[in-house]
Amino acid sequence: MNLPAYTWINGRIVSTAEARISPFDHGILVGDGVFETLVARRGRPFTPTRHWRRLVASAQAMNITPPEFDAYLSAMLATMQANDLTEARVRVTLTSGDGPLGSDRGESPPTMTVAATPLKPWPPTDTVMTVPWTRNERGALAGIKSISYGDNVRALALAHGEGAGEAIFANTRDELCEGTGTNIFIVAAGKVHTPPLSSGCLAGVTRALVLEACAAAGIAVDETAIPIAMLHTCDEAFLTSSTRDVHPLAKIDQRPMPGVSGAITQRVARAFQDFVAGRDDP
Repeated sequence: MNLPAYTWINGRIVSTAEARISPFDHGILVGDGVFETLVARRGRPFTPTRHWRRLVASAQAMNITPPEFDAYLSAMLATMQANDLTEARVRVTLTSGDGPLGSDRGESPPTMTVAATPLKPWPPTDTVMTVPWTRNERGALAGIKSISYGDNVRALALAHGEGAGEAIFANTRDELCEGTGTNIFIVAAGKVHTPPLSSGCLAGVTRALVLEACAAAGIAVDETAIPIAMLHTCDEAFLTSSTRDVHPLAKIDQRPMPGVSGAITQRVARAFQDFVAGRDDP
């Protein structure tokens, strides 16, 4: 992987080759931090206000002081400019700073970093597999965009090993929950369904935009608990995320799906594009 030349750390643009974070930073020691991933197009981060609000909510839930909006936005723009990027994937990471060798925190200020890499397109469709591990909808990190991603790393490695592009979790009630970095929607009996936030899934920014776009286009979406078994009987399915937008599925656990030819998935994708067209922060 070719790393970007420059990174933003605690208020300064630094050479990535010389960038340093303390070995006592709690993000490294115990995964004590939160983050946001945004897409930037034409030199501007897309929906920065929505992402900042979620970053603030996650940080407050973890008792970490969040950045002010202007500081957060200027850090992203500076990072993109330093790396000469106009189409980018931008990651803002916030940790609780230096701490002891354990779960107790110290008194250091938070550490904030911003990194940006070129935006790479996804293929027209993706494939998913369900994994044997569950999301805990009652866990301390449920609904928080935490940097504690060990579950996701292991699940995605398993999916990739089986030839799938994304891993899908059920929750502890055997209900459909989410992917490692995506929300999931299915189509059954002509209606769109997606897990509610009470399933333990993350409140995805693109998920919310799709729901709003569907409402504006008159497409009904059912946000109620979905048995995980419905993945094996649904007619269409698609993933959503900041980098994927509406991404049709061609296979679920090796079962062929319509992919880009799914009529309702196409309708949702058009509604989404119409809804966000020309808007920097809808």
